[in-house]
Amino acid sequence: MTNRSGETFGRRQVLAGMLATGTLAGQDLITSAAAQTPGAFVDKVVLVTGATSGIGAATVAAFASAGARVAFNGRRDALGKKVEADVRAAGGDAMYLKSDVRDAGQMEQFVSDVVARYGGIDVAFNNAGIDLPPAPIADTDLVGFDDQIATNLRGVFVSMKYEMPHLVRSKGAMINMASIGGRHAFPNIVAYGASKAAVIHMTRAAAQEYGRNVRINAIAPGAIETPMLERVRRDWSVTNEQLVAPYPMRRVGTPDEVAALVLFLAGDQSSYLSGHVIGIDGGDLP
Repeated sequence: MTNRSGETFGRRQVLAGMLATGTLAGQDLITSAAAQTPGAFVDKVVLVTGATSGIGAATVAAFASAGARVAFNGRRDALGKKVEADVRAAGGDAMYLKSDVRDAGQMEQFVSDVVARYGGIDVAFNNAGIDLPPAPIADTDLVGFDDQIATNLRGVFVSMKYEMPHLVRSKGAMINMASIGGRHAFPNIVAYGASKAAVIHMTRAAAQEYGRNVRINAIAPGAIETPMLERVRRDWSVTNEQLVAPYPMRRVGTPDEVAALVLFLAGDQSSYLSGHVIGIDGGDLP
């Protein structure tokens, strides 16, 4: 396989780009979010982290369209307020609170504010995450490495820590955002892959600890059409066709397709499913 410059890429090197859990904002995303069984989440309170755009925003819209009361956070205030306004304009109940998963105090306050507003939490989707430009280990920026671990790993842990007591009381469900990069080792993205692999481990450990009261699963997206994927195409000089070539479905996924999986894992149809990592990547690697 070659890029536009004629350079040869190994399959694993190309697949290093298939790590899209990123950002896609705008009215089109909100209005196109797939409705999941209208009324299925009526009277349920859903918390979503990192939902000012992209997969998070699509999931907020999907839960709201199914009747849930949705609280979400993120660092980008203008985008968060727009997502909230768009969901409300469509008839949903959504509340945006600016906060940063890297800050334990802010996350504790966020969870407390959600409970104060809605009376509890039934579902938590720990979605917040970031990426960096690819680089081999010797050239990886240490500040960027620490930020990825702080956001993608510690941020999920802190979120779980403060959400869990409320999910135990409601006998609710938790979904954590992992990645295909946490299931398979790829070169030049060691911090991202390590953070997502650790999320998978935490998910499985938490399901062992809290299995009698809370269903806890993770999802592992592949190439999803977001600005993160745009950066992958730019940084690796590859096309969508090259990225998805090893996968049976031969196409990129959408944020709405990921949102549909999250709603399934949060709902009654998956009532006997816990401690698993569900890939959504068009067909896993052999």
